[in-house]
Amino acid sequence: MGEQATVAPARRRGLADEVADRVREAIFGGVYAPGAQLREVELSQALDVSRGPVREALLLLEREGLVRSQWHRGATVITLSPQDIAELDSLRGALEHLAVQRVVAHASEEDLVKIDKVVDGMRRAADAHAMVRCDLAFHDAVYDAAHHRRLSEAWQAIRSQIHLFLLTRIGRSSDGYLEHIADEHRLLADALRAGDADAALELFAAHRHHAAQVLAAHDLPPGQGDQGVVGSTAKR
Repeated sequence: MGEQATVAPARRRGLADEVADRVREAIFGGVYAPGAQLREVELSQALDVSRGPVREALLLLEREGLVRSQWHRGATVITLSPQDIAELDSLRGALEHLAVQRVVAHASEEDLVKIDKVVDGMRRAADAHAMVRCDLAFHDAVYDAAHHRRLSEAWQAIRSQIHLFLLTRIGRSSDGYLEHIADEHRLLADALRAGDADAALELFAAHRHHAAQVLAAHDLPPGQGDQGVVGSTAKR
């Protein structure tokens, strides 16, 4: 009998995960705009870590679809192409279709209250970036209310890219975003609470397509913003 196969010892990757969290938050906070370079040396100095965890963190973010690595440029924040935008919109639509149907059929009163609370919190969003976070929190609550584990996992797999999609949207045009987005989500929440699947599906599709239309109407390179360096928060 041959030698029994064994699994290799697991490596601790907590530091790389923490660095990935810091860089991800910097991207979502507008510190690194689409197309911005993410230099290992600068990140390691700012975060007070060696380059190894930074390199691992950038690989994690590349798997999330937030970062692209090229041999002649290094790592950069993804700039969404028209094809990227179309694919994300269509995939998000397919997931939301099932989520809405599941919420109408299976959501509890507690689930619906959680969705309502997210909408109420939107009115306190201080700026467009905060509103984007509220927008995503709303959809998190919807997927939670669907009570479908694999559907929620599929949403989480594209969530970071949808965050980048919404940031690209407000980077192209934020006109009316703060004024109207909370009202749009109130209509979505009310349709779910009413249990009208057809009406809810129509409203969710219109909400989703509106963001895509803004991007199509402002087909210009997104603003680069302040390409700063992440603050020193991670430790060795």
